[in-house]
Amino acid sequence: MLAAGIFILASITDGLDGYLARKHGQISSVGILLDPMADKLLVAAGLILLVRFTPNLMPPWIVVLVLGREFLITGLRSVAATEGFAIQARDLGKLKMVLQIVAVVAAILAHRWYEWNFFGFILGVELIARISIWFMLVVSLLSAVDYFIAFWGRVDRSARSHHPAGVPAKPQAASTTPTA
Repeated sequence: MLAAGIFILASITDGLDGYLARKHGQISSVGILLDPMADKLLVAAGLILLVRFTPNLMPPWIVVLVLGREFLITGLRSVAATEGFAIQARDLGKLKMVLQIVAVVAAILAHRWYEWNFFGFILGVELIARISIWFMLVVSLLSAVDYFIAFWGRVDRSARSHHPAGVPAKPQAASTTPTA
């Protein structure tokens, strides 16, 4: 319960920090850079530790796919930033973060309890953990596709604005080297 409580508290404070920064207009370049990194570190730490403590619930291949998605999106955002545009957080990405938190907390609880009995109502803790982990995986992969489509659309628009249709790209200079 303590581990789940600490993870929930860290997740709530992270969300509250972002909400308050937006509400009060105190968004900084450092915050824009560090907040997504903190999110990724929090989730990565939880998922990696769960591979060790609950490998029957959190197999390594799921963690590799979820963390691979995080690296992919971070890379796309970095490329976008160097090209002068940003890819804003998408709704699927926000849902993915919530599902990651739910999956980690459910798996932490399922490490200790198979089910809970609430006044005669049986709550399958392990079943909830398994369902939330699979839902997290599916939404993580779908959100990666969503980000990639958004990224590709921006790159395509940027390329078209630099080279409008019907205007060929600047031709290469002819070689002045004599040929034999």
